[in-house]
Amino acid sequence: MATAADRYLVTCEHGGNDVPPRYRYLFDGIEHLLETHEGYDAGALAMAEALANALAAPLVASTTTRLLVELNRSLGHPRLYSEGSRRAAPEVRRAILQEFYLPYRERIERYIEQALAEESRIVHISSHSFTPVLDGEVRHADVGLLYDPKRGGEVALCKRWESAIVRRDARLRVRRNYPYAGAADGLTTALRRKFPEASYVGIELEVNQRFILHDMARWEEVRDITIDALQDALGTRGSA
Repeated sequence: MATAADRYLVTCEHGGNDVPPRYRYLFDGIEHLLETHEGYDAGALAMAEALANALAAPLVASTTTRLLVELNRSLGHPRLYSEGSRRAAPEVRRAILQEFYLPYRERIERYIEQALAEESRIVHISSHSFTPVLDGEVRHADVGLLYDPKRGGEVALCKRWESAIVRRDARLRVRRNYPYAGAADGLTTALRRKFPEASYVGIELEVNQRFILHDMARWEEVRDITIDALQDALGTRGSA
């Protein structure tokens, strides 16, 4: 449950598919990818904005396409750059890192460090969404909660969050560490290496894109249920 010293942070690494004009040439012939799940996470930014508002938390978000540089991957990861940005000369890729990747990561780390200096614990929610079908395989979940199973605080929060969602709508299929492993390479995993379990709780929220792509009214219901359930799980409001 939340403590008096808890502070909240919401981030969204794949909030849009913008391409800075000077880098548009990198996507000549593959512009169509910008409109797909490869270009951005549909609905993730709207969810992040609503989460930040509900938690009275700062929001750090990017609307630059993940195809320019993947903010949710570590330096050196083979998918840090996409098919398009791999075309760029080495000095161009370095400039992209300096302009987009490093400032984003550093802003988040500075906020956490400041909170820890004030003896607060950070609860970080990273907002994402996932394509309903990947490589021909249907994803059997509506909401995914990703965490490190070795971190007790993250396990406990996700169990409470899952239960609170299902209490509100038993039709929703909530799965933990699906469709990805929570301890795989990503922003929350990188932050866990920097900040101890007692000080940092990092959860990646994944919502099925079928809602926002095909049923906006249902997506709004899922958004509201997910956020209300999180507040319940955190103990920041009474149970519904």
